[in-house]
Amino acid sequence: MISQNEKIALGGGCHWCTEAVFQVLKGVVEVEQGYVASSGENESFSEAVIVHFDSEIITSKTLIEIHLHTHKSTSDHSMRTKYRSAIYTFYETQIKVVTLILEGFQKDFDQKLITQVFPFEAFKASRESIQDYYQKNPEKPFCKTFINPKLLLLLDRFSAHIRLDKLKHLEEEA
Repeated sequence: MISQNEKIALGGGCHWCTEAVFQVLKGVVEVEQGYVASSGENESFSEAVIVHFDSEIITSKTLIEIHLHTHKSTSDHSMRTKYRSAIYTFYETQIKVVTLILEGFQKDFDQKLITQVFPFEAFKASRESIQDYYQKNPEKPFCKTFINPKLLLLLDRFSAHIRLDKLKHLEEEA
């Protein structure tokens, strides 16, 4: 069987949170935490992750659905420059597919989704000391306050896609 590795970049909230969400999913091969830039008015870097995934195990549609439900995808708050609600595409063929997927999920939300689709232009990795932040620091107050609720939502709504071995500390708390 040939592996169908693909990639997509996602931004919305803190990249520590976004990284932690996607690291626990079956089919995700790697999550690169850092800053992504697009073009035009979105050429400034914004916190995001690049998700490398095996499309035979998890689809881009599922990744996008999880992304929309694990950040404030309907809130146009004052920090949107730093935390752009976005899906960044790497291939020309991804743009239309991702846009249609995003439009299809609007029905699941009471408010208008503000998440936009942009072409990926550049990436700067976070400094090594904060990469894999949640996996290294699950007991930190930030992780308990902001990341654990997102992971609990994943367990509740998307449990079929979760690698439970990555969430042992959550089970110990419950």
